[in-house]
Amino acid sequence: MSERFGSYQSEIYLQGYGGTSPAFTTDLTRVEAAAEQVLEPGPFSYVAGGAGSGSTARANREAFDRWRIVPRMLTGATERDTSVTVLGETLPAPVALAPVGVQSIVHADAEAATARAAAGLRLPMVLSTASSTSIEEVAAESGAGPRWFQLYWPNDPDVCGSILARARAAGYSVLVVTLDTWSLGWRPCDLDNGYLPFLRGEGTAVPFSDPVFRSRLDAAPEDDLPMAVLRWISMITGTDRDWDALPFLREHWDGPIVLKGIQHVDDARRAAGAGVDGIVVSNHGGRQVDGAVAALDVLPEIAAAVGDRLDVLFDSGVRTGADVVKALALGAKAVLLGRPWVYGLALGGEDGVRHVLRGLLADLDLTLGLAGHRSVTGLTPAALTRAGR
Repeated sequence: MSERFGSYQSEIYLQGYGGTSPAFTTDLTRVEAAAEQVLEPGPFSYVAGGAGSGSTARANREAFDRWRIVPRMLTGATERDTSVTVLGETLPAPVALAPVGVQSIVHADAEAATARAAAGLRLPMVLSTASSTSIEEVAAESGAGPRWFQLYWPNDPDVCGSILARARAAGYSVLVVTLDTWSLGWRPCDLDNGYLPFLRGEGTAVPFSDPVFRSRLDAAPEDDLPMAVLRWISMITGTDRDWDALPFLREHWDGPIVLKGIQHVDDARRAAGAGVDGIVVSNHGGRQVDGAVAALDVLPEIAAAVGDRLDVLFDSGVRTGADVVKALALGAKAVLLGRPWVYGLALGGEDGVRHVLRGLLADLDLTLGLAGHRSVTGLTPAALTRAGR
């Protein structure tokens, strides 16, 4: 049954009775504004910014507003079950932490803080290849918590194989391969600041701790940072692979493989035909293609086409428990949450990440019950209606 995530609400009210209120807002649509007050312009824009005019990021939120939950009454939803089995793992809630790189730019504890917070709630943290902390260090901080690894695919097969072997040895159970970022999108927020953290050596802990990558260098990163950075950037950008490249991943990873960035139903069908275990319907939170389709708008068709053959996950625009309910009702098995917990990290380190996650889970739990549902796995499109109907 449910972990009673909704009890976080009572905990907050009781602390308020004792004179203590939350360190920052419980409204996850407002944490961005709070984080802007504590971050430098470069790091803040790197996290918050989108491609081009930002229209794709706006479209993601507008897509959620086009769907409305239709609450049902007298359904016996006093006790609720938020657990779900995703990619062979049973999770207490249909939520994972989306891969976000370069966390050192928002807080000194970086991925270590995030790993501890996620592990405490038994939610998967998806470690980015662009991590500021090594694969092994994050695994140590995660302990017994579930952890997945996200791959930005190096064009050196030996380096790629080495990184994957390290992740598997460190207990990462699922491989999430990001397909939509083989080159950076046009991001005016970063360009106007002239800010790319990788050029400063941020977000490079994975390659810089990799023995095969280091063997490719004339000098160690500690001795010649600019050349090491340039070598790594050239290794993970500029190459758009095709479907014939996928067998390489299966040769080097014996666990579930998920393709992230699917936005067209035909690509979803090809993924299913290629034998991968899951996909993430995602437009990278609007960071790559300006004017792209909202991820939620394509979710129903994709889920209907391939949901019986692989696990369909979703990200891009999730901010509230109601958003999670809508995504699940439209066919997602789980969602990946991104920016809100990064803002929590900026505002309060590990405690900030935990606060954001507990808030989202409480909102999900309470919304599920008050809408008349006893289980997240029972959600269907019948739980929703189009706005304006």
